[in-house]
Amino acid sequence: MQHDDWKDLVASDYKKRGRRKEVFLTDSNIELADVYNQEELAKTGFDPERDLGQPGQFPYTRGIYPAMYRAEHWAMGQYSGFGNPEATNERFKYLLSKGQTALALALDLPTQLGLDSDNDLADGEVGKAGVAINSLRDMEAIFNGIPLDQTRQIFTTANAIGPIMLALFLALGEKQKLDPAKFSVVLQNDILKEYVARGTYIFPPTPSLKFAIDTVEYCTKHHPHFKPIVICGSHMRQGGATAVQEVAFSLSNAQAYIDEAVSRGLDIDSFAPSLECQLSVPMNLFEEAAKYRAFRRMWARMLKERYGAKDPKSMQCFIRVFTTGYTMTAQQPLNNIVRVTIEALGALLGGVQSLSCNAMDEVISIPTKEAAQVALMTQHILANETGIADVVDPLGGSYYVEALTNRIEQEALEVMKEIAAKGGAQKAIEESYYQNLCRKGASEYQQQIEKGERLIVGVNRFVDTENMVDAECFKSEEGVQERIIGKLNELRGERDNELVARTLKRLEQDVRAGKNSVPALVECAKAYATIGEMCKVLGDIWGYYQEGVSWT
Repeated sequence: MQHDDWKDLVASDYKKRGRRKEVFLTDSNIELADVYNQEELAKTGFDPERDLGQPGQFPYTRGIYPAMYRAEHWAMGQYSGFGNPEATNERFKYLLSKGQTALALALDLPTQLGLDSDNDLADGEVGKAGVAINSLRDMEAIFNGIPLDQTRQIFTTANAIGPIMLALFLALGEKQKLDPAKFSVVLQNDILKEYVARGTYIFPPTPSLKFAIDTVEYCTKHHPHFKPIVICGSHMRQGGATAVQEVAFSLSNAQAYIDEAVSRGLDIDSFAPSLECQLSVPMNLFEEAAKYRAFRRMWARMLKERYGAKDPKSMQCFIRVFTTGYTMTAQQPLNNIVRVTIEALGALLGGVQSLSCNAMDEVISIPTKEAAQVALMTQHILANETGIADVVDPLGGSYYVEALTNRIEQEALEVMKEIAAKGGAQKAIEESYYQNLCRKGASEYQQQIEKGERLIVGVNRFVDTENMVDAECFKSEEGVQERIIGKLNELRGERDNELVARTLKRLEQDVRAGKNSVPALVECAKAYATIGEMCKVLGDIWGYYQEGVSWT
């Protein structure tokens, strides 16, 4: 049967069922054919030799390792951290006992913003969105009985304070008498996306970007196995960006970071293997799986063609994924277990290297211990009971998936051209180009839900008001903020304050002289200087960023 004849049958089938033929779109507004075949795939310009290849080989569409999950499952993490360091230590030990293979440390907002817990601006937020960390003493408490070499890696969301967290981990490793070669630290340390989506910036963008790359320069020379920066599209995606925009924004931001590192005289192959990327995974299963395949390919081509990378490891993009908070619903929270499972499946079918799953109650509060365990067990079930890890790139060769992968790449490249025309990522963000697209996307998403055009089970369809399931919310200990501040005051009374003053003075001198800040920060951390004290030194030099004020 000819394809046109088959199309007539499709139209007839709609008519028989009393339905009008609809236009189906992905979340990135890519129009979908009724069915995918060789003809539809050819329309995207797909070339199997150029675009597909084999797993573990350029352009890495099918995965960065030849055997992928057959040889080793992805790193299974759970984003954790709340209250005081002792509570976070307890949760870490619990998760490790349940088979978690990596730790992801959540910092509270004051810590992310470089504020000590007794700062007036920190009042009411201490220990709420993550754990409060003021100094090396808190790091010692968080990892009490947990050697840094016990897990595959330790990840933290430090962005504006990325180099400071690196210093704290190095100082902690020394306290634990560990060779830094024996453990691995992963720093999010992506400041550009903070001006777009999260807002936890401190200093103006130009010095902030250079500050972030201090970690890349330092780790390249001293700890090349560390991961000094993770370029994140996930927060911009949760802020309203589409899958296509998430890819384009992330790769354009990566160019800004790589350009800064190269400008310092670093050879691309000396640091590119240490770079990682973090993407989100909402509910559109096939678009998300195709997105990771397109992203890997675009990364490989960018590193080879734009930067002249020769080491295959430079072109192999390690992708870490967090399932998506905005798809979770407070209504019927048990449904979120299903949503997280589908999102995790999309990430794994796309071949990611690290995965953290939302707990079903995370939309309501910090996850309870039981909800966190269910989220972790979701990964173990997927890994061991479904067969998805038995074959490398199980979707490879699918007419639909390969066509969608090509379309995402093509459309993302067009967005990247627009960003380049504006002068690159920094200029585009300064002009609110990213922000406007995110706001537009977020607004359209919400309007679709309110109009019933986007169906959300339990929210605007299949609503059950009679049998509501109440999820038990996490309850933090009362008086946590007061106890944390009390311990901070004890620290200030017990430490060598003259030594602290000397290390902070060295930090000021090094930064003013244009030196890499990390060595001085390590000395500050070892002296038990607080994060707030270190940030004040930097703020006195660079100033503080306010949205709407021109960049410096």
